Amino acid sequence: MSNPVFDQIKNVIDSNDVVLFMKGTADFPSCGFSAKVTHILSDLGVSFKDVNILEDDSLRQGLKEFSSWPTFPQLYIKGELVGGCDIVREMYASGELAQLLKEKSIACN
Repeated sequence: MSNPVFDQIKNVIDSNDVVLFMKGTADFPSCGFSAKVTHILSDLGVSFKDVNILEDDSLRQGLKEFSSWPTFPQLYIKGELVGGCDIVREMYASGELAQLLKEKSIACN
């Protein structure tokens, strides 16, 4: 049987190369972790779809089950979960995030 929330999540991920499920929006993050990942993506010049998980409790809970990842933000690149703030920050600092974006043919600085 199909899960409508999972279908919604999969549709967003499949329709966008880079998706950030976050608290708040890219323009107005509602937590420091979401703000940090937004800043990193902006610094790299990456276009991304932001999804405010605070607007829909079923989405927030469903995403935890969908990804088996309990915290937010959650960054997806080309359909794959990269991770949360700590992982993204470490990958950014090492240059690994920019390399991954280039390998996935996603424009960045």
